[in-house]
Amino acid sequence: MTIRFDGRVAIVTGAGGGLGRQHALALAARGASVVVNDLGGTLDGSSGGAPTAANAVADEIRAAGGKAIANGASVTDFAAVQAMVAMAMTEWGRVDILVNNAGILRDKSFAKMEIDDFRAVMDVHLMGAVHCTKAVWETMRAQNYGRIVMTTSSSGLFGNFGQSNYGAAKMALVGLMQTLSIEGAKNDIRVNCLAPTAATRMTDKLLPESMLRLLEAGAVTPGLLALVAEGAPTRAILCAGAGSFERAHVTLTQGIFVGHDDESPEQIAARFDEISSRDDETVPESGAAQGTIEIGKAMRAAG
Repeated sequence: MTIRFDGRVAIVTGAGGGLGRQHALALAARGASVVVNDLGGTLDGSSGGAPTAANAVADEIRAAGGKAIANGASVTDFAAVQAMVAMAMTEWGRVDILVNNAGILRDKSFAKMEIDDFRAVMDVHLMGAVHCTKAVWETMRAQNYGRIVMTTSSSGLFGNFGQSNYGAAKMALVGLMQTLSIEGAKNDIRVNCLAPTAATRMTDKLLPESMLRLLEAGAVTPGLLALVAEGAPTRAILCAGAGSFERAHVTLTQGIFVGHDDESPEQIAARFDEISSRDDETVPESGAAQGTIEIGKAMRAAG
């Protein structure tokens, strides 16, 4: 069955180029009305503020027969984000899809990184997604329909040298997704994460040319479309790059029970491989599951 978005309204942040542009174009090509958001800033977010890129993408969509409006709000400015959502509501009367894609890079080893560089990356990636999601949340609840994607990263899921700020922000988005997918379920608000590997402004100095050619941004977008479709999953971390797609999970091992007596620290140290064994690991349905499992093991040991 062909995935279509006729009658749906989407907001894509950071859509002036790279991944965001590809997402916006693809959504529009399949029938969505799209708010193309882009501040027009530099890669590190230190300057900019002209929505030239957003206007160009919106023009491109309209030239192809689609529906789009451009917006230059900074996702770090909650009032500006609220105004962006209000603009979409005035234009089309609803917001069905939010793609939190805007981001900046300020890579340095943690030893050399200034706190302001850490905070700036957190503000754009994490708080930017929080602002945009909060601004559409009540609308999606009232509609009993919403599809939200957080753009996470392998740097957050698995770590990457020189990206402590970026990795922390990207993993925080996974935590945000985990809870919002639970809270949004009764109103059919499905929340997922996309972890892309793609050649964009953020990667053009990090990878050789031969690899960059394989990692075209458009190869990630099919995954995005699946995550915001009517039949989308929820609470998924979809990894995507070069036309390949994988799913990442936050899992819990079966572990052991050692109690909490004077020898417990030594028991944990001695049996750490057993604790780490991934045989029969689980994907808990919520954070409460960890406590339930631990209490169960303690009760069995006592019984």
